[in-house]
Amino acid sequence: MAKELDLDWANLKFGYMPTDYNVRCYFRNGEWGEIEVSSSDTINMHMAATCLHYGQEAFEGLKAYRCKDGHIRVFRPEENAARLQSTCRGILMPELPTEKFVEMVKKVVLLNERFVPPYESGATLYVRPLLIGTSAQVGVHPATEYLFIIFVTPVGPYFKGGFATNNYVIARDHDRSAPLGTGIYKVGGNYAASLQANKWAHDQGYACEFYLDAKEKKYIDECGAANFFGIKNNTYVTPLSTSILPSITNKSLMQLAEDLGLKVERRQIPEEELETFEEAGACGTAAVISPIGEIDDPEIGKKYVIAKNGKPGPVSEKLYKKLIAIQYGEEPDTHNWVTIVK
Repeated sequence: MAKELDLDWANLKFGYMPTDYNVRCYFRNGEWGEIEVSSSDTINMHMAATCLHYGQEAFEGLKAYRCKDGHIRVFRPEENAARLQSTCRGILMPELPTEKFVEMVKKVVLLNERFVPPYESGATLYVRPLLIGTSAQVGVHPATEYLFIIFVTPVGPYFKGGFATNNYVIARDHDRSAPLGTGIYKVGGNYAASLQANKWAHDQGYACEFYLDAKEKKYIDECGAANFFGIKNNTYVTPLSTSILPSITNKSLMQLAEDLGLKVERRQIPEEELETFEEAGACGTAAVISPIGEIDDPEIGKKYVIAKNGKPGPVSEKLYKKLIAIQYGEEPDTHNWVTIVK
């Protein structure tokens, strides 16, 4: 019987903690192999592997939740599989079938069940799928062999304050990704491109950096590693762009907004429109919703105060609570988003 963990679940950071097992699957000779279980947290890799030299790698992120009814649930793993497949098509890697992806997610969660944080602890089990090109070559072309691996780690809230307003700063001197580039794919290079701006924002006391479109520097793009949404006139507005990662959380919030009677608009959002939003937020798997207090644009001396009283808005709070309730099995899963692992 697995030993119980003596962890301070309520004060976990959003970081890596070793767990018992990970699951792996290799692509060789044009086909995917069998699922393997490993207790090692390292991998052997050739120094000429394509993932190391040409960035042929992709990853995903999702969570497992221990629920009030005793079940363990994961949220929309099929959507993560689909997004990974889209990335594979974008950077020429073999697509992992959805069925195998979901099977491996379930398996790794069950193998590490003792690391799934208790209900109402504020912590979750973060699930990290990773696909890398492993064959050795020095020419710039796709690998012939790949490793798909999923590891897990228990995490606390992405932002220390949880569901509370955060302030952002527009990083005009930085671009996360280019239009028609790799911004719509979940590849590590996009995040490497954000590190400098992210440090700059943190050094100035902001929660995160905020990007405008790379082509014209006129339109709202992404908030650091999260999608943006704004609320006004009973409408949920989110950017439409060729350089934004399609967030599964944002996709879910758009559906919930419609369920609540809001209109949903996906379109270009000029920076000056920030003045008109009643509420706004950054959304993604890690933070779910991080309500935005204000967005500063120091280069032009502009400050957009969105949360006038410094608190999350009522629509954002309603959407947040609704999504969390579905993830924890406390409201009907009318859209069949949740997979029960146990």
